Amino acid sequence: MRDLIEAVEGQTGGSPTGHQKWVRRSLRQLSRELEDTGHSVSHTTVGQLLHAEGYSPKANRKRLTGPPHPDRDRQFQYIAAQKEAFLSAGLPVISVDAKNKELLGNFKNSGRAWCREAEAVNAHDFKQDAVCQGIPYGLYVLNQNRGFVYVGTSAATPQFAVEAIVQWWLSPGQWDFRNADELLILCDSGGSNGWRPRQWKYQLQVQLADAFDLAVTVCHYPRGASKWNPVEHRLFGPISENWEGKPLRSLPVMLAYIRGTTTETGLVVRARALRKKYKTKLKVSDREMARLNLERHAICPNWNYTIRPRIQIRQAS
Repeated sequence: MRDLIEAVEGQTGGSPTGHQKWVRRSLRQLSRELEDTGHSVSHTTVGQLLHAEGYSPKANRKRLTGPPHPDRDRQFQYIAAQKEAFLSAGLPVISVDAKNKELLGNFKNSGRAWCREAEAVNAHDFKQDAVCQGIPYGLYVLNQNRGFVYVGTSAATPQFAVEAIVQWWLSPGQWDFRNADELLILCDSGGSNGWRPRQWKYQLQVQLADAFDLAVTVCHYPRGASKWNPVEHRLFGPISENWEGKPLRSLPVMLAYIRGTTTETGLVVRARALRKKYKTKLKVSDREMARLNLERHAICPNWNYTIRPRIQIRQAS
């Protein structure tokens, strides 16, 4: 046993003080090395001995998010205060994000489903075999425990993200919150609704604030903190569970699974398709940015800002 441990020490990964360890070499390679030292041990026995010492086959775990941002806790506290203020005032609070793109067709969907016989799907996920791609953009209304998913078939752009929010506001948002002149949006710090893209802020100004005379406050979660965004675990999580192991063969099938998602807490989900073609790589000039009626908050100004209607736009219309 001592010779085996010596053979694997140089090939061992994991925490030196913890219980999780792994060996970089295969059992057969270790068996051959032991034979060179005069020990005739099968690879099966080597595996059993390693298990007894706390070794086992393990895959990588995506758990580390890198060094935390120095303002991480401060931002979480500010988001909590903003949510409480808006909810107490009866103003709408929505959490938004885009889910992973899905190739729609006879493709395997991860997970398992109860059935008498497994469904046969394509062996390969070739894009040319897909009916189209579905890009779900989710919107969760914290005031009501209701979800809205708008599935695009073009590209996950800021214009698409804001248009999804606009479609919700047109119906039922402005009718559910008849007297609201403010809206709070919670979103991640990256992607189509990230804090960096100029196009995201520009589209919020033009499509939402100016068009509906609405003050739009945006709070971004810090990098690596998307799992705390309510839309992830209150909307996308149940949706993924509802369709796991079931091929998404067409856009209507995908929409049906989204609409059929419910939870014990009474979640209701609506879904519709947005088939518009969205252009990518659109630029917003410095001049256009300067014309935005954007007010950055004192706390974490890159992550927290309010876009108000432009008076001259309202007068012109």
